[in-house]
Amino acid sequence: MTQVLNALKIGKHISRYPIIQAAMAVGVSGAKLASAVALSGGIGVIASLGLGLDSPYFDRRKRGSFFTANRLALIDELAEARSISPDGVIGVNILVATKDYSVLAQTAAASGANLIITSAGLPLTLPEYTADYPDVALVPTVSNLQAVELICQTWQSRYNRLPDAFIVENCLDVGGHFTEYEQINSIEYSIESVILQIRDYLKQKMGVMIPLIVTGGICERSDIERMLAIGASGVQIGSRFIATIECDADQRYKDYHLKTLPEDVITIPSPIGKPCRAISNSFTEQVINNSSTIQERRCIGNCLEECLCRDSRKTYCLLQALAKAARGDIEHGLIFSGANRQPIERIMSVAELMKELTQPTNSKINAEVTNCLFK
Repeated sequence: MTQVLNALKIGKHISRYPIIQAAMAVGVSGAKLASAVALSGGIGVIASLGLGLDSPYFDRRKRGSFFTANRLALIDELAEARSISPDGVIGVNILVATKDYSVLAQTAAASGANLIITSAGLPLTLPEYTADYPDVALVPTVSNLQAVELICQTWQSRYNRLPDAFIVENCLDVGGHFTEYEQINSIEYSIESVILQIRDYLKQKMGVMIPLIVTGGICERSDIERMLAIGASGVQIGSRFIATIECDADQRYKDYHLKTLPEDVITIPSPIGKPCRAISNSFTEQVINNSSTIQERRCIGNCLEECLCRDSRKTYCLLQALAKAARGDIEHGLIFSGANRQPIERIMSVAELMKELTQPTNSKINAEVTNCLFK
């Protein structure tokens, strides 16, 4: 059967297609990529982590310059994105684990972001920072029902509101940082089960239907249809948007993704204390071997609330590693990637990619699985 992709409504904002472009730091998803996605009917997202690192505002010699640069660079990126896509839906992703989380949330809301998406932590106080901007939709990223319960209960009791949507990680496939379950391969932690648990909780306990957006392992139209069939309202896609003309990263970074196969994606430790999925290269080999030759060991931004690199001299500086790769040093930087890699033949425009992802196809959804989940 042919499945029609419906519009996605998050808070007061509606995108033509139920597709959110994932935030990719440092310098991979900025104004150019986000605005192109928004113009094409999806939701474009600017990654705030280290946004000011390559900006004219950053001066390593000045204390606190990094955080000032991030704030000013975010204002600039949102202004640029809005100038390209005046009416599109544009969001900002902010890591709860960063020291400038509250400032960046306030800045994003004041500077025209339609959505604020959070990750790397539970945003229990987020509504405080956006109270003066009620039209800004708030979208936490979660990986299980327990996180949803805590956020909903806390927000309702403190702020008399609930999130406008949740992004739900498929921990088996999601790129970058993910929650590590000992039973990650068990049916209880499958994305189908987690979506069903969350939907039941929101409907039966909270009396609401909040959009659930699946992220992780979404590469093509059939993946989108599969997630919609299990009850998701939309999907978030990362890696596919890297191989686009408008992606903000260096061309060498984009080209590298054309060569990547599923077996090239590995799991390594991170300064955040969570495992992360990345493309295997010289850098990841050094990390796995805990090599003393890792150049990115010196903390340059003091950006995280808790950091193994800064506090214990373990792992590496996340900012430096991500930035180095995005600048084009693909062998000595960190390249996040989802596990479900599909061959990418060429660099295309965002408009072409969105057409490929949204045009109707004849696909057969497993009716037995769907009926089992929702009967």
